[in-house]
Amino acid sequence: MRRIVPEPLTADAFAPFGEVIEASDDAEVIPINYGWTTRFNALADVAVGDGRAILSIFRSRPLTPPVLKVFERHPLGSQAFVPLNGRPFLVAVAPSGDFDPAAVRVFRAAATQGVNYARGTWHHFLLALEAESDFLVVDREGPGENLDEVELAEADWIAVEP
Repeated sequence: MRRIVPEPLTADAFAPFGEVIEASDDAEVIPINYGWTTRFNALADVAVGDGRAILSIFRSRPLTPPVLKVFERHPLGSQAFVPLNGRPFLVAVAPSGDFDPAAVRVFRAAATQGVNYARGTWHHFLLALEAESDFLVVDREGPGENLDEVELAEADWIAVEP
């Protein structure tokens, strides 16, 4: 079984898969509400095609042991996840196109970071750490089949190291 140690989640490292959602120094910063609020503007490009954007909350339990066996992608729209409980989480991705288990990368997202998976990017389902966690999800709803899944052969399973 392949073993992966998660790498830190940075905008540059994650760029091939989508955007990191965080209030960083690289964001466009706009003071609003008479100076009482700072807007970190347009942190992700939400792709919905001919659908509509919806907001949901997903509640996820830690995967124990953390072994990656199934990946999914959404060919018609992007999908964003923002943690709500102040806990880090793992992000497992692979490039769009034909799924290649050898191309899987695993990132450790800080409690202050979210991700927006680009349309067609392969990703594992939510990987909460520490405890059950809630995530705000921006997703596409609409016509067409927007979910592809691949189940890995046991020889391709990936163990995520602490």
